[in-house]
Amino acid sequence: KKAFKTVLIAILIIAAALLLISFLTSRETSVPVAAYSGKNRYITPTGKAMVSAHRSGGGIFPENTLLAFKSCVNSDTFNTDIFEFDLHLTSDNVLVLLHDDTLDRTSNAEEHFGETNVKPSTKTYKQLRELNMGESFKDNNGNQPYKGLRGNDIPSDLRIVRLEEVLDYLCANGNYSFIIEIKDSGELGKQATDELYRVLYEKKLLDRAIVGTFHGEVTKYIDESHPDMMRSAGIREAVSFYLTSLLGIKRNTEKLGFDALQIPPKAAVLNLSTTRFINYAHAHDIAVQYWTVNDEEQIRELNEKGADAIISDIPDVAYRIINAE
Repeated sequence: KKAFKTVLIAILIIAAALLLISFLTSRETSVPVAAYSGKNRYITPTGKAMVSAHRSGGGIFPENTLLAFKSCVNSDTFNTDIFEFDLHLTSDNVLVLLHDDTLDRTSNAEEHFGETNVKPSTKTYKQLRELNMGESFKDNNGNQPYKGLRGNDIPSDLRIVRLEEVLDYLCANGNYSFIIEIKDSGELGKQATDELYRVLYEKKLLDRAIVGTFHGEVTKYIDESHPDMMRSAGIREAVSFYLTSLLGIKRNTEKLGFDALQIPPKAAVLNLSTTRFINYAHAHDIAVQYWTVNDEEQIRELNEKGADAIISDIPDVAYRIINAE
């Protein structure tokens, strides 16, 4: 009975907390977007959300390929402000672009290597360059224009691409910013962090990249080893920041440790996409970037609420909506 009573009390406390959160988050309505005059380049200076191509525009081009970057850059119908992409470390210490933990979904890795669950960390960069990274891409009509390409028939910009090549291309063709996610965890994630820092430092791009990870040990390592690297909030940091925003508690900006929140518009009962919350973040010099937003109405709403960036698989649609007169 005592255990039952304890569990019941815990459930009631949680229920009360959820009701309170629900009440506090429902107070949005007519809160105006506050003006911002700080120095965070990721807080939109125009009043319009910046367009970020998620996985380099993976909904309309083969994700995380140089072809996708080229297609976004050279488009006549939309502009991209921020490129979002993901990194893994190969066995010979090369950072390559890939979202998943394995190459199975997006390439012909299973066929080529005769195995499943092919991880970048088990192959060299040269070996991975043999793959067709457009193998599984489907266009809006369900066609797979790159499927079946093998050997010399695979275009160079459809092969796996290393970080340096992407940065060199983008820097030669515009003043773009970057959202970069380190996918590796543990010691491999720390090695990937060191290599990413080296490349950004040598190319003088530390102020143009927000680095993120879902791995707490990597976030901690960034703070300890590369404090001048701009990063997004970890999961716990984002939750803590959100809860203090509900109570209106002023935080010490210098101790926050992150420069951006990269979050979904909603998480369970939490509404993370209110103008009140965005204003709170801006008051602490924190940019608010929402992922992964592909719904047209949601893109429109987030833009109106003061979001700094819409991270979308369909940057062409996001651009059209955000810039509609």
